[in-house]
Amino acid sequence: MWMILSSSPQTPQIHDSITPLRRGYNLQVKSTRTRITFPFNFKLKCHQQSSLKPKTQDDGIPIEDVKTLAKFKSRHNYIRVLEVSRKADHPFRGSRLLLLDTPGNIHSISFLFKTLTDTYFDVFATLPPIIPPGPIAVLGFGAGSTAHIILELYPDAVVHGWELDPSVIEVAREYFNLAKLERENQHKLFVYVGNALTATLEGGFSGIFVDLFSKGSLIPELQEPATWEKLRTCLKKGGRIMVNVGGSCVEAENKFRDGKVVMEETLKAMKMVFGEKLFVLRLGNRGDDSSLALTGDFPKSDSWKNALPSSLRCYVDLWTPYSGI
Repeated sequence: MWMILSSSPQTPQIHDSITPLRRGYNLQVKSTRTRITFPFNFKLKCHQQSSLKPKTQDDGIPIEDVKTLAKFKSRHNYIRVLEVSRKADHPFRGSRLLLLDTPGNIHSISFLFKTLTDTYFDVFATLPPIIPPGPIAVLGFGAGSTAHIILELYPDAVVHGWELDPSVIEVAREYFNLAKLERENQHKLFVYVGNALTATLEGGFSGIFVDLFSKGSLIPELQEPATWEKLRTCLKKGGRIMVNVGGSCVEAENKFRDGKVVMEETLKAMKMVFGEKLFVLRLGNRGDDSSLALTGDFPKSDSWKNALPSSLRCYVDLWTPYSGI
């Protein structure tokens, strides 16, 4: 299997302002500021705060506040695990970050003392109340950010995750508490190493999260309607798919794989399969920074909000029908 299937938080990026991380320099030895960005700050967008302009995810982190815990090349990925100091003046303080490609896109994030991340993983966590009971698939498991949030917020959930690179799962168990999560959820969390697009389960999935990136870009299969037709057949009646479709924030290894263009091609392929039952949530300072997609009839907003923790209700009103074709 040639593709890299991995979890990619709207693919924020890490850059050293003098020597880019993509060239393999050790972040710990540079006395400059490292720019670690998700392309949006959810709290500000959702709660409409901020006349005081607090630090956001676009602000730099002093290099001395970032520690490299692991760095190596696997068969599929250039794997790096970074830890941001709890003393850092930044929304990522106290977090661990998983990078999997040469440009340095972040694929997973976890915090030691909190569940929610103020990233698109929190939007993923709004799906369970609007799907029927049953197993949930995570296609592009990464270090398990999605599974961790879902199992923490919804104790009855059952999660099946697919990740192509066994080295990513090993790193997740060592640095992102996946081993503990598996022990505590032996009958509710199942992790498979393999091609996520072959994922199946007898009886189907109630919900499917799609978070599949290769070399800093959505995998090409997601721009093909046949892929979405196949995934639709994997759903139970009333099931839904929620997708990280990336955007202009994504930096691909191939300069011809423009993030915004690939995002729109993916949405158009989904539109051909799901028709009017396709909705988009666009994020970031610019409308095309990063987007998520949701399939199915749009739920009743009040009922959806009432079923969510208060900190997640703001995302419901950000969805709009997709009209790109």
